Amino acid sequence: MAETKREIERKYEATEKTALPDLVGTGSVAAVRDEGVTELDAAYYDTRDLRLAADGLTLRRRTGGADAGWHLKLPVAAGIRDEIRAPLSETLPAFLAGLLRSRVRHAAVVPVVRLRSSRDVRHLLDDDGRPLAELSVDTVRADRLTGTGQAAWTEIEVELADDGDEALLDAVEKRLKKAGIRPSAAPSKLARALEETGTAPPAREDGPGTPGTAGHAVLAYVREQADAIVALDPAVRRDLPDAVHQMRVACRRMRSAFKTYRKVLDRGVTDPVGEELKWLAGELGAARDEEVLTARLDARLDALPNTLLLGPVRARLRARGARRAADARHTALAALDSARHLALLDTLDALLSDPPLRKAAAQDASEVLARAVRKDFDRLARRVEHALELEPGQERDLALHAARKAAKRTRYGADAARPTLGKPAKRFAKRVKAVQSLLGEHQDSVVARTALREIAVQAHAAGETAFTWGLLYGREEAAALEGESELPAVWKRAAAPGIRAALSR
Repeated sequence: MAETKREIERKYEATEKTALPDLVGTGSVAAVRDEGVTELDAAYYDTRDLRLAADGLTLRRRTGGADAGWHLKLPVAAGIRDEIRAPLSETLPAFLAGLLRSRVRHAAVVPVVRLRSSRDVRHLLDDDGRPLAELSVDTVRADRLTGTGQAAWTEIEVELADDGDEALLDAVEKRLKKAGIRPSAAPSKLARALEETGTAPPAREDGPGTPGTAGHAVLAYVREQADAIVALDPAVRRDLPDAVHQMRVACRRMRSAFKTYRKVLDRGVTDPVGEELKWLAGELGAARDEEVLTARLDARLDALPNTLLLGPVRARLRARGARRAADARHTALAALDSARHLALLDTLDALLSDPPLRKAAAQDASEVLARAVRKDFDRLARRVEHALELEPGQERDLALHAARKAAKRTRYGADAARPTLGKPAKRFAKRVKAVQSLLGEHQDSVVARTALREIAVQAHAAGETAFTWGLLYGREEAAALEGESELPAVWKRAAAPGIRAALSR
C-alpha cells in the first residue's frame, strides 16, 4: 500500500571537513540529537531519454534506512515535493507506474543512476523533545548505469518534520550561511548525479516561431495547457482536490485557443485534436459535475430550518452522491488508462514540435490576438442579446447556456492574449468572467432542478415524502430568475466600448 509524505527540505554544499555550527537556540531548536550513520543504496529509474528528470520527478528503489522501498517524488513548489512510498519489491508497483504514465507513455523505465550514501543524521528537537527537522550530512557516490560516469560529493540536507514551520528552515539556513555553508545549486541528488556523470536532461527550447509573432504567443499558451494536462494526470489518479477540474479546464482552454486563433493554427489539423480534448474533458466531467451538484444541494439543505427537512433527505443525497462519485471516478481513471489518452498526449507533442502555422502566425502578435478576441466577443454579444429577447423558460435556458459557452471561450482567448496585450486583456477577461460566472450559476440551477426532480421521483417511489425536494426545486427556480434579472447590468459592464477598444492600443 502506497503512502504519501510532503517533503519540505533544503540542500547545502559541504565537504568531508565542513564543520556544522551549534544549532541549539536557532528558532525553536532546544536540543540536537545524534542518530548515527545509516548506509543507503538507491537505484534511480527513468526513461533512457530522461523524461522524468526533465520534469523534476524522481523515482528510486532504495535499501537501507527506515523507509526502504520505492519512492516517487513529485514536485509541488521550490523545495517542496510529495514523496509517494511503496513497499520494497523487485518490480515497480502498478500504482506508481500509473502515476508515471503521462510522462513515460510506452517507454521503458530503467535504472539510470546508482547512489550510495553514508547518511549522518541529527534530529533538531523542541523543548518537549519532539523532532522539528532532520539534518543529515550525506557522503554520496554516484555511478551512471546507462554509461560509465562516476561522481562523489558531500552535502547537507535539512528536512522539516511533518506539520513543521518553514520559518525554522529560514532560521537554520541563516545560521548555516553565517558558518560559511552555502545552498546547493542542484535541486536534488539525482539532478547533480546526472550532471556530473554524463548527460543531464536537455533544457526545453523556447518553442517555434519568432518572439513577438502571433504564432509564438499562441503556441506558448497551447504548450502551457499541454503541460498542465500531463502534470495533472497523476494528481487526478491520486484524487487530489480540484485536480479533475483543473485538468478539464486545461482541455477546454486548449480547445478554445484552437478555435479563437484559427487564423494562426490550421483547423484542418487542430479540429481533430480538439475533438479528442472534448472526449477527455467529457470523461473527466462526470466526476466534476457530480462534485459541484452535491455541494450545491448540500448547501441548499443547510439553508433550510430543520422543520422543513422531512424524510431521510440527507441520507438519500449522501447515498446518491457516493454512488455517482464512485462511478464517475471509475470513468475518469479508465480514460487516463486508455490507449486513446496516450495517443492524444503523443499528438499534442507532435503538434507542438511541428505546428500547423498559417500566414497570420508570422504577423505581429498584438494585432492578430486583439482582432481574434474582439471577434469572439462579437459572437458572445449575439448570443447574450438573443437570450435576453426570449421569455423565461426552457428555450431561454438553452440560449443562456449557449451564451455561457461563448463567454468561456471569449475569456480563455483573452487569457491567452494577456502576456501580449497586458492589462487591457486582463481587464477585458475580468468583465467577461463576471458574465460567465453569472451564466454558470444559472446553468448549475438548471442542472440542479433536473436532479431534484429525479430525486423527488425516487423518494416518492420509496414511500418517502418529496416535500423537501420540491421546496428546493422552487428555490432553485427563484435563484435562476434572479440571475436572469441581473444579467443585463453585468452584460452592460462587459460590453462597454472602451473595454474592447483598449485591446488595440
